[in-house]
Amino acid sequence: MTPLGTGLLRARRWLRGHPLAFDGGLAVAVLTCMICVSFAEPDPGRGPVFGARVPGPSSVLLMVLGAGALVLRRRRPMAVLAVTGLLSAAEFALTDPPSPVVMSAVVALFTVAAGTDRPTTWRAGLLTMGVLAVTAMAAGATPWYSQENLGVLAWTGLAGAAGDAVRSRRAFIDAIRERAERAERTREEEARRRVAEERLRIARDLHDVVAHHIALVNVQAGVAAHVMDRRPDQAKEALAHVREASRSALNELRVTVGLLRQSGDPEAPTEPAPGLAVLDPLVGTFRNAGLPVEVACTDPGSPLPAAVDLAAYRIIQEALTNVRKHAGADARAEVSVVRVGGTAEVTVLDDGGGAAPRPAPADGGGHGLIGMRERVTALGGTLTAGPRYGGGFRVHAILPVTSRTRTPEEPGAVGATGGCA
Repeated sequence: MTPLGTGLLRARRWLRGHPLAFDGGLAVAVLTCMICVSFAEPDPGRGPVFGARVPGPSSVLLMVLGAGALVLRRRRPMAVLAVTGLLSAAEFALTDPPSPVVMSAVVALFTVAAGTDRPTTWRAGLLTMGVLAVTAMAAGATPWYSQENLGVLAWTGLAGAAGDAVRSRRAFIDAIRERAERAERTREEEARRRVAEERLRIARDLHDVVAHHIALVNVQAGVAAHVMDRRPDQAKEALAHVREASRSALNELRVTVGLLRQSGDPEAPTEPAPGLAVLDPLVGTFRNAGLPVEVACTDPGSPLPAAVDLAAYRIIQEALTNVRKHAGADARAEVSVVRVGGTAEVTVLDDGGGAAPRPAPADGGGHGLIGMRERVTALGGTLTAGPRYGGGFRVHAILPVTSRTRTPEEPGAVGATGGCA
């Protein structure tokens, strides 16, 4: 945006925040126009001639009062319309040819039409047009059908129509904005509701499977510890019960996890938990799929806790998947992992590739960003995701190196950023 455009935008925002200042400036502009026009005399052959006449003191006073009333047009629109209408009618009745005090009534009528409903606009507009037109036709020296009198009808009618059009457009824009906000809230609430329901279902299934057997294991283990020295045979029997209960719990857990899986999901993995050490193969899969990806990491040999390492890997995986799905065929992505003090910052950018704005996720989808945010929050970090200025999308996660979850490192978990080269 050019400096001129930036300045105009700032001025517009300031005027919106200070409506009284805007109305004061409008009143000064209207007064200036009325005074300038009051010095002009129409000449059918050559157009208006300035300096041919001078407004009288009463005309100047009426113009000042009419323009001054416009300062309060937002607070008391009907009262301002009544005052400016009476001042305009007085000018028509007292002066011939009249000064253009009617300009203030035109602005006041526009304000009423833009800020009220259509029936009120019709009533106020017809009343104002009738009073001003009849007064001008009856008090003026020109014929009632002269263009000056018809101009009063035209300008007042135009003011009412323009104000009504502005009001209709504002109502239409407000309705669209409210509908979009309601749809966004509904979509987010639906996504949160589905995630919560899935969590409750998994928790309920796991509780039903594990609770009984774990309680039995705890009891039998206590018995075995109590009688180990005095009655080894009874301790062996208790340990046999522990073994049987553990086998039953594992079998039921296997069945429950199988029910939770979708059809076509692979079997349970046996390889170590993924992390940044295997980031290169992950990026390679996206490059093979046609998505150019650039990777930049600092301190590639500095280890990360297993939970943080896994979270960083999953965030990059989900973000690149979204880029491949939504950013377009010509998109390019950038991945960076930076250690800053006691935190690790993961950033995934894409340039959008000139694609259209990303559509809202369909039913059953749209949980990717929610899942990333929950994963980061569980570690005590923060995540921001949104469109970039100029196109594209940005995902930025700040992960504390010491996680608040205190998840113990599992055997085989990757704990170093070896893949960031």
